[in-house]
Amino acid sequence: MKINTTVLLTLILLTLMLGAGSASGFLGFTLGSMALKGVTTPDGRPATKFKSSKANNPQEESVAFLKEEDILKVVKSRINDKNKGNKPDKSEEEEIKITKPQPKEKPVVEETSQPGFPVTAESEGVTMSVKSIRYSGGDLLLKVNMQNKGSDSVRFLYSFLDITDDKGRTLSAITEGLPAELPAKGAEFKGTISIPTALLDDVKQISLSLTDYPAQKLKLQLSDIPVEKGN
Repeated sequence: MKINTTVLLTLILLTLMLGAGSASGFLGFTLGSMALKGVTTPDGRPATKFKSSKANNPQEESVAFLKEEDILKVVKSRINDKNKGNKPDKSEEEEIKITKPQPKEKPVVEETSQPGFPVTAESEGVTMSVKSIRYSGGDLLLKVNMQNKGSDSVRFLYSFLDITDDKGRTLSAITEGLPAELPAKGAEFKGTISIPTALLDDVKQISLSLTDYPAQKLKLQLSDIPVEKGN
């Protein structure tokens, strides 16, 4: 009897478990079907996508391509107008003016003479003149012109350029643009001589002295060059 009772309880328990499993599976299937209601499978066919994109973009269907004959007619008519010398429309002229870069005009700098200038020296057909001076930054700039009207070329080493102030003190300077050699009967050369303003305290005049190298046949002496800031 005990064995039969145990078997019976086991069968009842298995039946309950199968029933509960079937009920839970049915309930899950029902809930999943309700959740997926209205969801459709996407169409992966490329032809269908192409048609739908056309339907969504009606502007693409209205694109019209020009015929080759029409393009050739337009080109020929423009060539004929150009050969006949017809003037372009105002709109075309304005477009050309806008796209064509205008050359920049260089400002015209007028040189004004300063009192006491130029200071000029001449030796053996070679001339050297200080045309003007100006202060720029921490330097005094002397505008210098040189020319050789003689029959022989002349060479210079500007390390031999001697500059003194009105108190007899020697000043250091830097030359720029002055030629190392002046050709015979040549054109005029222009350059600058820079002197630090720190060396020009209470200085009213300076003097320049330059000789050729290596012959030292000539001597250019420019004295009493006014360097006051009022000039």
